[in-house]
Amino acid sequence: MSTLQTAPPYVIDPEKERDEIIARYKGLLRSIRGNRTPEHTRMVRKAFNIAVEAHKEQRRKTGEPYIYHPIEVARICAAEIGLGATSVTAALLHDTVEDTDITLEEVKEMFGQTVADIVDGLTKISGLQFQTDSIQAENFRKVLLTLSRDVRVILIKLADRLHNMRTLEGMARDKQLKIASETLFLYAPLAHRLGLYNIKSELEDLALKFKEPDVYHDIATRLKKGEAVRKRFISRFTVPIRESLDKEGFTYEIKGRPKSIHSIYNKMLKKNVTFEEVYDVFAIRIIIDTKPELEKADCWRVYSFVTDHYQPSPDRLRDWISSPKANGYESLHTTVMSPGGRWVEVQIRSRRMDEIAEMGLAAHYRYKSDDEHVTALDNLLNRIRETLNAPGTSAVDFVNDFKLNLFSDEIMVFTPKGDMMNLPSNATALDFAFDIHSQVGRQCIGAKVNHKLVPLSHVLHSGDQIEIITSRKQQPKEEWLGWVVTARARHKIKQALREQKRKLAVVGREAVHQALRRWGARVDATNINILREHYGTLTNTDLFWQVARGRFDLEAEKDPPVKNGRLLFKEEDRPRDERSLEEVLKEIRGSEGGALTIGDELHKIEYKLCKTCRPIAGDEVFGFITPNDGIHIHRVSCDKAVQLMSNGAHRIVKARWKGKDSVEFLAGIRFRGMDAVGIVNKITSIISKEHNVNMRSISFDSNDGVFEGKVMAFVHDADHLRSLMDKLRRLPSVNMVERMDN
Repeated sequence: MSTLQTAPPYVIDPEKERDEIIARYKGLLRSIRGNRTPEHTRMVRKAFNIAVEAHKEQRRKTGEPYIYHPIEVARICAAEIGLGATSVTAALLHDTVEDTDITLEEVKEMFGQTVADIVDGLTKISGLQFQTDSIQAENFRKVLLTLSRDVRVILIKLADRLHNMRTLEGMARDKQLKIASETLFLYAPLAHRLGLYNIKSELEDLALKFKEPDVYHDIATRLKKGEAVRKRFISRFTVPIRESLDKEGFTYEIKGRPKSIHSIYNKMLKKNVTFEEVYDVFAIRIIIDTKPELEKADCWRVYSFVTDHYQPSPDRLRDWISSPKANGYESLHTTVMSPGGRWVEVQIRSRRMDEIAEMGLAAHYRYKSDDEHVTALDNLLNRIRETLNAPGTSAVDFVNDFKLNLFSDEIMVFTPKGDMMNLPSNATALDFAFDIHSQVGRQCIGAKVNHKLVPLSHVLHSGDQIEIITSRKQQPKEEWLGWVVTARARHKIKQALREQKRKLAVVGREAVHQALRRWGARVDATNINILREHYGTLTNTDLFWQVARGRFDLEAEKDPPVKNGRLLFKEEDRPRDERSLEEVLKEIRGSEGGALTIGDELHKIEYKLCKTCRPIAGDEVFGFITPNDGIHIHRVSCDKAVQLMSNGAHRIVKARWKGKDSVEFLAGIRFRGMDAVGIVNKITSIISKEHNVNMRSISFDSNDGVFEGKVMAFVHDADHLRSLMDKLRRLPSVNMVERMDN
């Protein structure tokens, strides 16, 4: 099982704490960039004094004074994001309304409307009951709603999340997993979309550290061991490039930096390779000081110097200078072959581009002139505002739709008139139609891509030219939701379907009323509710809609018994009442240890093992309560875990295994290596004979001297599986063995 290093116990020393608070405050003042006026200093000082007084009795889970947190959040805003005195003031006060006696009106009175609005946006929603989709989703939606007023709320929230992740050691394990999952699911993608690369990378690394500590520490250790070798390599590699730059009179900086641990791990998973097989664990960055009007030309000049000395890979050139990413990112990327036969990624950018790449949104607006045309980043923020203002969407649906476009790669496509549009990777012709205009999307019946007729579900590629074909008779259909990837298209389709549903519900309502009259029952709310419960629909509108669709045929319905105008259905005809979520949670959390014990029949609570991650005894797991299917048990590393913990933490229960017994679990193993005589016999012998494991299935495939194999076998627990995998790794011809989820 994964383990985390615990921080040493905190020792309270009031005098040292006072000195530390003052030191941190002085560091905060030094970090505020730009022209800090005496008025700004007075405002920050006032906010600091109020925050110190308000939080004086509070401490963090680590034992430290709580005031450390708002001071550090404010410092991150200033030093790592580049925000000014107003944001620093709001950051110092961001928890006062939520956690102390200070009111929003008092904040407004002391610091003005702007600071009050920002603090309000950062104040969590409280008092929501189990009936809500997700309190996390509601709070995230509330934060995003402030985008229409002030984008600084988002930036301060990211700073708040970053400091919480940096100090997560003091939290209980289940809280660590929940917060890390939220971070991976929402906050890291949001930081990425806003161009905050450093914050995005650190959030991902910290989330991995707490979700899968063994993986994190293994990669971190390997990176540290190879640090000296990387430095020597970078020094030798850059010598000829430096000579060319010096000869041409460039002022520049060259640095090599390793990729984030999370991105390396993702690459290992995506490409199914070991750490040693990941060739681009670091990148070399060339930053030039040049005039704005010469940036593009000078970056391409530097590219020519690099490719004069090293052979580039033709399919690895990325020009984000001519066409910046939606988050404002500009850079020229190429991958070249070093003399030692190693591929090396080289990034070329100006000083301005580098600051925007590192600090994102704040830097973008600092460089933006008043008369500059609307950028792709401004378009993104407008899109977000449009999505936010949409009525009738549940918090969870909203968050899921919003996330669709946060972390996706982009393609560039063109209208028939030659106008360029940015869309997420895997976007379809239907996405393109809705991106043009919602009405074009609704009436879309087909498209021409590069002058060839294609269906609505056709996936677009960079460089495609698209013409949309429409018809006034066309109406959106439910299957369209499976054909789009953009949040805008999904929202507009759902909106159209809701309108259609409301229209059909009017027809269905009249049919229900007629049926009630035919049966001799009163046409009132009570009878309609009885009918709704009988058919198991959530709302009256759902009942009417299903009747109009023909799902429930009231004409064919056997006349139900009616007494005094009231419908009487037999009790057994109604759906069996299930225990409420609160009851199930109370039972589990009230038990010894507050956890569901898997394999223990004490609670008589139905649970199922996830078919995707296939948990086995000894795995670190959690339970997720589903509305109608009992509790599903997932591994912490399950692909679904991040989303479940992010949006449904109120449905999460701790789970543990009863202990080792005779129960067997089906687990999958994938392996790869050099094809050698007798390798199949050796592998099957280890599995079936030496480890006494029953196999459900086994398959081998050999191609050009390399074999890949998969086996589904029954093991007792995680230790049994690890032992089997370790034995397979010792075979000379096998170079990769990993657990296979499904």
